Amino acid sequence: MINILRQRIPFLFMVLLVQPAFSAQLPADTKEQSKLPTAEIQSFVETFETIREGYVEVMSDQDILHKALKGMVSGLDPHSEYFTKEELVDFNELTSGNYAGIGVEVEMKDKRLTIVTPVDRSAAAEAGILPGDVIVKIDNTLITDLGMKDIVTLMRGEIGSTVTLDIERGGELKHYELTRRLVEDASVTDKWLGDGIAYFRISQFQGDSASEFYQAIDKLNKEGKIQGVVLDLRNNPGGVLQSAVGVVDAFIDKGMIVYTNGRHELSKTQFTATEKNTKFGNVPVVVLVNEGSASASEIVAGALQDHQRAVILGAETFGKGSVQTVVPLSNGDAVKLTTALYYTPNGRSIQAQGITPDLVVPQATLTFEKGQFFVKEAELKGHLGNGTGGEERTSADVKSDIGELAKTDFQLFQAVTILKTLPKLAQK
Repeated sequence: MINILRQRIPFLFMVLLVQPAFSAQLPADTKEQSKLPTAEIQSFVETFETIREGYVEVMSDQDILHKALKGMVSGLDPHSEYFTKEELVDFNELTSGNYAGIGVEVEMKDKRLTIVTPVDRSAAAEAGILPGDVIVKIDNTLITDLGMKDIVTLMRGEIGSTVTLDIERGGELKHYELTRRLVEDASVTDKWLGDGIAYFRISQFQGDSASEFYQAIDKLNKEGKIQGVVLDLRNNPGGVLQSAVGVVDAFIDKGMIVYTNGRHELSKTQFTATEKNTKFGNVPVVVLVNEGSASASEIVAGALQDHQRAVILGAETFGKGSVQTVVPLSNGDAVKLTTALYYTPNGRSIQAQGITPDLVVPQATLTFEKGQFFVKEAELKGHLGNGTGGEERTSADVKSDIGELAKTDFQLFQAVTILKTLPKLAQK
């Protein structure tokens, strides 16, 4: 059973395996207590007949029923959804990891279509769309009161076609024209940051992200000794639970990683670390997170934080701590239902709260004062020499530029600074 740790409008990559319908697993006494409430069913039938006979437009019985079922499920929480057979086919087609679109991960929040994160290397990311932006209009259609199916229909299109978005940001309206294209979600990237510090970026947790992560580790290990790790989960919207567990397993060799708890027995699971998968037993680690880090990425950050295995740096995360399971129905439709909450090793629920970093560091743009005049001791007439015979340093020897990284990515610069100055950070 693979549970989905996020629910977004499905023009993003998702990985699903369907678990059996819960009703088939219920014990006999529970089924006896679950008799249909006849009074409520009668109210439903009367409402159904009222709509069929009196609504201003003619609607088929199937359309009325689908709207009723969709309303019933979506009214539970923002992450539960009812799929017709046709919608389920479309949904499953979008789980391959390659899809045509603009590359945004969104959440319906207070009836506002809010961007959680743009996908790495997507049209949306390249255009400068940011987490927290609110989509007001798609092409010429206001999204107010639109359902998920309608929004998906507006967002999807042929490769090479364009879509316009009107986005609200900080009280201002911004207009974007984006070209739909094939988004290939390579979930793990790696590079060296100097001084033995390895950088791993996980853009989202696909089904094979953990194995990709281990391959990236092995590749860098062949090139040199890894003495510090930056794990970048910023704007990572989540994905597959087991992949997140696999990533945590690379850093700890024992103990709880995450557990889930729900009403049904099938929703109660727990995952623990294994010694055989440990790649970084004592290597110092800094994990980068921000407002766009959600779900599975919060599991990773929370587990490493609880085990005191890494410093979590950045901004408070999104706070998506619920598990969705796709339950097939006998007619071919399906319900994507919130079935559990997940908890960090210390029993913390992330739901509607998020992970608070150990070091809160905003993403900032630095400006540097130029032309400052200063004098060092070595430039004073008659100064004493260095006590150990060391080389003297004047103002001309001082580099005023602290590096391009500080200018382009302040949070990453801070992470690297920590790993350079606190080499014993991860030692137990």
